[in-house]
Amino acid sequence: MSGGLDSRLNAYRSDLADIALKDRVSATNYVAGERRIVTKPVLNMRDLPDDGSSIGTQALMGEAVTLFEERDGRGWVQLETDGYVGYVDTGGLGPPGAEPTHIVTVPRTFLYRAADLRSPVRTVCSIGNRLAVTGSETTRGTEYLLLDGGGAVIAAHVAPLPYRADDYVGIAAMFLNTPYLWGGRSGFGVDCSGLVQLAMAMCGTSAPRDTDMQEAGLGEPVDAGTDYAGLRRGDLVFWKGHVAVVEGGGTVLHASGHAMQVVREPLTQAIDRIGRLFGPPTTTRRP
Repeated sequence: MSGGLDSRLNAYRSDLADIALKDRVSATNYVAGERRIVTKPVLNMRDLPDDGSSIGTQALMGEAVTLFEERDGRGWVQLETDGYVGYVDTGGLGPPGAEPTHIVTVPRTFLYRAADLRSPVRTVCSIGNRLAVTGSETTRGTEYLLLDGGGAVIAAHVAPLPYRADDYVGIAAMFLNTPYLWGGRSGFGVDCSGLVQLAMAMCGTSAPRDTDMQEAGLGEPVDAGTDYAGLRRGDLVFWKGHVAVVEGGGTVLHASGHAMQVVREPLTQAIDRIGRLFGPPTTTRRP
């Protein structure tokens, strides 16, 4: 009994399941789970509980998960942001603490031990990381924000929550040359659907995680017209297992497995090259 539920978005196994699914799936045990907060800048969520398993997605610092099981340093969790289910290193989780007040708005930034660029770096943060700010300090004309638990970040690299950028295509363009990473969803590496999801999230728009989910329900279908002339900035072009963002002027932005990075490419060139492997675009949609 699973009712065709997508296991990527529903926490159930034969031995354990989310208690919210008790009437929909069969499992030996059901649990409510406990809320945890991601404490590392980027936390891999794997399909199976071992390091050799593929990354399904990634959780970002300050995001919340529901922890259903913890065993041998592994946790089986569901990400609150988009409902994705996977296995994580529980060393990257902590109990709920101070509520995040700010979000990182640049692809990457340093978290320093003190409010000084000469201070040792504690870690490198990604766009989308959520931080709890307790104060500010200016050093040699540069403003830093002081963080709960210690450390400081460049004030110009973050913004108060809630945050909503104006143009998700412009956010996507900030990722140019970022390495392609299967399951990636951060400023250190993204896959095609992760780029779309993260760029839209920075503009306050929730998007499903995977390409098939986005193609099935993100926005509305749009008639691309002859030679795709009917597309406009922000539209999405889908192929089997791939998605690109229309930038305008005949170009698209996408995390390309061919180039192994985020690229700007003429749409006609992308259609020709991808088509030789996977066929023509399957859908065009307008978020």
